[in-house]
Amino acid sequence: MSVTTTERAAGALVALTGMAALAVPMGIGRFALTPILPMMQLDVGLSVDGGGWLASANYAGTLAGAVCAALVRIPSVVAVRGGMLAIGLTTLAMAVTRDLPVWIALRALAGFATAWVLVFASAWALARLAPLRRPVLNSAVFAGYGVGIAGAGLVCLVLMRGQASSGAAWGALGVLALAVTGSIWPVLGKSAGVTAEPASSVTPRCSLDSARLVVCYGVFGFGYIVPATFLPVMAREVVDDPAVFGWSWPLFGLAAAAGPFVVVAITGAIDNRRLWCAGHLILAAGVVLPALVPGIGAIMASALLAGAMFTVITMAGFQEARVVRGAAARGLIGALASAFAAGQMIALLGVSYVLGAGGGLNGALLVAGGLLVAAAAALGPRPRGRRA
Repeated sequence: MSVTTTERAAGALVALTGMAALAVPMGIGRFALTPILPMMQLDVGLSVDGGGWLASANYAGTLAGAVCAALVRIPSVVAVRGGMLAIGLTTLAMAVTRDLPVWIALRALAGFATAWVLVFASAWALARLAPLRRPVLNSAVFAGYGVGIAGAGLVCLVLMRGQASSGAAWGALGVLALAVTGSIWPVLGKSAGVTAEPASSVTPRCSLDSARLVVCYGVFGFGYIVPATFLPVMAREVVDDPAVFGWSWPLFGLAAAAGPFVVVAITGAIDNRRLWCAGHLILAAGVVLPALVPGIGAIMASALLAGAMFTVITMAGFQEARVVRGAAARGLIGALASAFAAGQMIALLGVSYVLGAGGGLNGALLVAGGLLVAAAAALGPRPRGRRA
C-alpha cells in the first residue's frame, strides 16, 4: 500500500498527539510522586512508608480505571480529554493541602484517570497508525511515556535546585498537565487526516494465550515498580545532593523516551513476543543491580536499563495485543493495563509492609528480578497462524 505525503504528515501529527497524550498520565498522573517524594520528605516529613501508601493508592486507582476502560464503550476522544483534565486538576489540588488522607484520595483519582487515558489514547493512536505501517511512528507514541517522566523529573530537578517546596512542584506539574491537554485538545477531535482501521476487521476472542500475556504483563508491573518508585530515594541515601541524586529520575525518563527508537533501529523484524521476552531479561538485570552493587553508579545504571525497557515492553505488549485482537484490541489492552496496575499495587503493598517491619529494599529488588526472568520464560513463542 502506497502512502501519500499528506498521509505521512498526518501520521506524524497523530504520533505526536499520542506522545503528548501518554506523556501527561505517565509523567504526572502516575509518576509525579517519584521525583517529588524526596522533596516531601524534607518539607513535610513524609516517610518512605507514607510514600509507598500514596503510590499504592495511585495504583489502586489505576487498576480500577483500567478495568473500567476495558469494559465501557465511550468515544476515545471523550475519555482522553476528560482523563487528562482530571489529572491536571487533581495534581493542582495536591499543592493546597498537607492532609495525608486527602493526598491518598487525590492520587487514587489521578490513577483512575491515568489508566483511562493510557488505554484510550493508545487505542486511538495505534488504530490510526496501523494502516501506515511505519514502526517509527508507533515508537514515537510510546516514547511519550519517557518524555513525560523526563519532563516531570527535570521540572522537579530545577525546583529542587531552587529550594522550592513540594507544593510548588505539584502546582507546576498540574499547570503543565493542563497546558499540554489544551494543546492537543483540537487534534483529538479530528481524524488528523488518517483513517482508523475498521473496528470490525477482527472478531475478539479470549484464549489461553491472551491470558498468558495478561499474567506476564502483570509480572512486568510487579517487577519494575520498586525501582520506578524509589530510585530517587535510593540515590539520595547514597549522595545527599539534589544536583546528583536528582538526575536519577530524569535519566529514567530519557532512557524511556529513547528506548523504542533504539529498538526499532537495531532489531529490524524481531516480533513483539521476542522483544517482550528480551525486555524482561534486561529489565531484570537493571532491577537487581542496585541490590548487588552498592553506589550511585549502579543506581544510575539501573535508571537507564529500567527506563529503556519500561517503554520497550509496553510498546511490545500493546502491539502484541493488536496482533491477537486486531482493531478490536482495546479490551485486551485494558486487561494488560489492569494486570499491570495489580502487579504494581501488590509489589508496593509488600514493600510498605517490609519497610514498616524494619526491612530494606534490596530483598524486594531481588524478588522482582527473579519474577521477571520467570515471566520471560513463560511468554514463549506466539501460537501459529498469527503474524506481527
